[in-house]
Amino acid sequence: MKRALSVLILATVGWVGCAKETSITIGAVLPLTGEAQVYGRSIQKGVELAFENLVAGESEFQYSLSVVDSQSDPARGAELVEQLYGDGAFAIIGGVTTAEALECVSIADEYDRVLLSPSASTPQLTGISKYFYRVFVSDAREGTTMANFATQKLKASSVVILAKEDPFAQGNREVFEKNFVRQGGEILDKILFPDASADFSGLIERVMTLEPDAVYLAAYAGATSQLIQELRRQKFKGYILATAAFAAPEIIERVGAPAEGVFLTQAGFDTKSEEPHIKQFVDGYRSKYGLTPDLYAAHGYDSVMVLSAGISQSGGEYASELWSGLRALRDYLGVTGTLQFDERGDVQKFPRVFVVNEGRLVDYNKEIERRRKEIMKRLRDLEERQRSNR
Repeated sequence: MKRALSVLILATVGWVGCAKETSITIGAVLPLTGEAQVYGRSIQKGVELAFENLVAGESEFQYSLSVVDSQSDPARGAELVEQLYGDGAFAIIGGVTTAEALECVSIADEYDRVLLSPSASTPQLTGISKYFYRVFVSDAREGTTMANFATQKLKASSVVILAKEDPFAQGNREVFEKNFVRQGGEILDKILFPDASADFSGLIERVMTLEPDAVYLAAYAGATSQLIQELRRQKFKGYILATAAFAAPEIIERVGAPAEGVFLTQAGFDTKSEEPHIKQFVDGYRSKYGLTPDLYAAHGYDSVMVLSAGISQSGGEYASELWSGLRALRDYLGVTGTLQFDERGDVQKFPRVFVVNEGRLVDYNKEIERRRKEIMKRLRDLEERQRSNR
């Protein structure tokens, strides 16, 4: 039975064009308050900028946008998703966190409408419904990438996993553990904690007694930040490995010096790219908000734009057919990379490893290559000076 609920519409924007007869509402259920707001607020900015660009373009449809606050509560998120579908939303951007996405998928199935997640990453969501899609890379690839990096690049042979007891952390730790062991590494311990109020000092004391080469932190930004600070306070000497949940610049800035040298995986998004569509997004974001967009803003932006492309591909007449329009997209140029969905609703992206350097995220491989070229140049200059002095 479909439930009734009073919905707070935080942002409703509509544009009417004389030649645009088909009216399409896109909903966005985002955690704008609560534990996950650091992701939801960035995604909201990306979504709203994309909408401005969408309606300023030459679309054949009249679009409107409704943004509501899940308050980082999966149950409330599901109620809001149901309300928006019931009010006629053609599709919904939602399920920002893994827990919210898992809660909302059955509602999308009930209404035969697309739910597109900008950031949920657990492998549990792969193939869960023909109506569920996501523009964020699955943990199956993120965890594998970090495990390979830890063993092959860092030469870490032992790790302690620190993970929150929730679906997001479970997906990350299971994939990382499986691949780290496959590469010949040893998991010295898996330490699970219920929430951010756990006694992190006690957890890190346990880590210190085990003396691992590295720790792998599987948790959202708040708990990851506290764990990093406690590891530094207790003078942990090994590598600190984290997930894309730590990729928000404001979190890194808040943690400060203890974040230096932390490694994390994320899908590539380069704010310095000269690609025209990426440059347009970055410049537009800076102009509108006075900020540089982060990974989550970029995924919010891509969510709107790829939905629009899917709507055009499917004809925009029946919401129940939008899934086929998304599946039919080929090599769509998103700001977070080329977007193409497989039969299970996942995008084919490959995450890279970044490291916090002087307060900002740096692509590890690019930084190593930059430094290699710098050293080679210095050697060539030195050789040239030596030859000229002979």
